[in-house]
Amino acid sequence: MSEITIIEKRNIAPDATMLFGFPDVGLVGVIAASHLIEELNLEEVAYVDSKLLPPLIVLHEGLPHSSLRVFANNNILLAVSEIPIAADIIYPIIQALIDWGKNKKAKMMISLSGIPIQERQDAKELKVFAAGSTPEMLKLAKEKGIDILGEGYMVGPQAVMLQKCANMKIPALTLLAQCFYNYPDPEAAAEVLKSLANITGVKVDIKALLEKGEEIRLKARDVMKRTQQELSGIKKAREYDIPLYVS
Repeated sequence: MSEITIIEKRNIAPDATMLFGFPDVGLVGVIAASHLIEELNLEEVAYVDSKLLPPLIVLHEGLPHSSLRVFANNNILLAVSEIPIAADIIYPIIQALIDWGKNKKAKMMISLSGIPIQERQDAKELKVFAAGSTPEMLKLAKEKGIDILGEGYMVGPQAVMLQKCANMKIPALTLLAQCFYNYPDPEAAAEVLKSLANITGVKVDIKALLEKGEEIRLKARDVMKRTQQELSGIKKAREYDIPLYVS
């Protein structure tokens, strides 16, 4: 991964849970990650520098930042991207982050994401599903009352994260809240944060997130449009399909 460098701004505490929040359906992971950063006052501790990323910086209060950063406290490492990751660089970017997290002795990795459902606007209660890198992680999710995504497809950064962690025997989960496919979904982000709290004990007040729902949807429109373009390239709509298994 010599073409990808993760530059640390301060020392990283060991035994943290590493979280991933990337633009995806409903922007569930990004919205949840932003709320965690705000509520827990997480500090930027590292960022990704790579020519694979577009020539783009993010300005916050007039200062430049990488679009792909890691925030932390003593218990959490949170990798978050403020732009959708192009299909052709998902693999190396995720692999570099996993390798870095393993090197920093992260004890577990969890991706926060969504799973689109038909007629989302009529859903009165949103479910959260889990997929795991090992049987032990699935058992943990079940014990915490989270339904297992038994059959189906996963597409995008969270799918790559889970497969890579399974190959490397790293304890990992992907938490997927039912959500809109192409519309920012703060309610789904709130549900995935509830499940995260059950798994890790990391709790945040979701009341403010729900109250700011319409504001978040308006701010996230442009990111959602760009994310849709990337999702179409990686056939994200495949998650609606039912797989056919050949034994």
